[in-house]
Amino acid sequence: MPRLVELLESHRHHEVADVLGRIGPAAAPALPRLRKMLTADHAWTRVHAAAALWDIGGDAEAPVIVETLLAAWAENDSTSNHVLACLSRMGPAARPALPRIREELTLLRRSGRFRSITNDEELQAACRSITPGF
Repeated sequence: MPRLVELLESHRHHEVADVLGRIGPAAAPALPRLRKMLTADHAWTRVHAAAALWDIGGDAEAPVIVETLLAAWAENDSTSNHVLACLSRMGPAARPALPRIREELTLLRRSGRFRSITNDEELQAACRSITPGF
């Protein structure tokens, strides 16, 4: 684990954050560094860190994760698919994001990394997978 935490300082920090997230709660030693990454200048760095923070820290981290994800999405709409994937995993903890998710469904030209029909359909499905329980 210490080596992975060190690698969060490298150019591969997105990949490392994803790996730590897959490890889950056992990667708790990385939480301080991931929290620090939430203040990075680059939206993608914040999204990967927030997703890993959720997968490792869970509900205790939810408010800052939702705030970070929504800010990154607003700054760079290409992050939307990753943001929505994390919000979907968060379940009820993602409730504060519902207005933005519902807004996305009303847009004629939705966000996303690739402006294609397939991507748009995936984005809509991700939005709808989050909203039914609310």
